[in-house]
Amino acid sequence: MSLEYAILVSLQERAGSGYELARRFDKSIGYFWSASHQQIYRSLKRMVELDWVSCDEVAQDKRPDKKVYRVSESGAAELARWLAEPVDPPPVRNELSVKIRGASFGDTERVADEVARHRQGHDERLAVYRAIEERDFPAPQGLSGQQLHQYLVLRGGIRTEESMLAWCDEILAALRADRD
Repeated sequence: MSLEYAILVSLQERAGSGYELARRFDKSIGYFWSASHQQIYRSLKRMVELDWVSCDEVAQDKRPDKKVYRVSESGAAELARWLAEPVDPPPVRNELSVKIRGASFGDTERVADEVARHRQGHDERLAVYRAIEERDFPAPQGLSGQQLHQYLVLRGGIRTEESMLAWCDEILAALRADRD
């Protein structure tokens, strides 16, 4: 997937400046599709050239004019076309898995430390996702439309992190048992 489609989704949810869009990526879309601020600005420029988004200049007091981007008709059509396109499963590339597989050829303790470090990261991300769920979706059974779709993506993140935590715990238990 190219960054442009993630930007189109975000701008369909709410028009905004490049800065606002970058902040939204940092707080939501970035959990499953990361992009630097420079990448977002380059993509916005390209999307204006493709006529997928329009850009309005908004005057601001004591600041440079702000460019506010919104999805154009051709951008909405392109997004609809892309949404209907089949998605191939992503290729599996997990460096930690390779390290675990090769642990017997090196320092197994260092590999276990790396698994523990990954576990900590997954635990922290799960806490963030659960806080978002509690704050933004306290009554998920009544959701529909855009809110339901956002919630479903969040639930996917929660389930992924729960699974990764369970896997890391399984690895650490097995590595401990192998040492004994």
